[in-house]
Amino acid sequence: MPDSAPISGPHQGQPVKTTGRAPEKASAAVILVHGRGGSAEDMLGLSQQFGVPALAYLAPQARGHTWYPQSFLAPIERNEPGLSSGLQAIDDVVNTLGAQGIAPENIVIGGFSQGACLALEYVARHARRYGGAFAFSGGLIGPDGTPATPSAHWTAPPSFSGAAT
Repeated sequence: MPDSAPISGPHQGQPVKTTGRAPEKASAAVILVHGRGGSAEDMLGLSQQFGVPALAYLAPQARGHTWYPQSFLAPIERNEPGLSSGLQAIDDVVNTLGAQGIAPENIVIGGFSQGACLALEYVARHARRYGGAFAFSGGLIGPDGTPATPSAHWTAPPSFSGAAT
């Protein structure tokens, strides 16, 4: 996916909400991906918890408040075109940040629930060094036995994954 042409799908053209420092004035950014039924605005509230106002915080919005229709453990093809479109939405934000002077190694990507799954899947499929990744209640997408997708050149970013019990 990283070497292919951008795709068009249900999530392209949706808003990307922002808070914190303007990306062109920030040295680093955090991309926050909402879960099923959530919103970009919901995720931006995390910026207050991080307590680092010098960062740019960006949150893409999924059409219909869901990135893909089935469980993250469903066969990948059952979650299309939403899955590929959601991954492209994150890639669009990463590319926009790059054009504004923020390199991937200064970008943290994370999310909650369905957004956590999408964030982890994006980082695994796009082999480059990131500032970090975090997942609150999420995992890589696909049923047990789905082959891992990271490139041979992938370097795992500093990461956190957690879930409430």
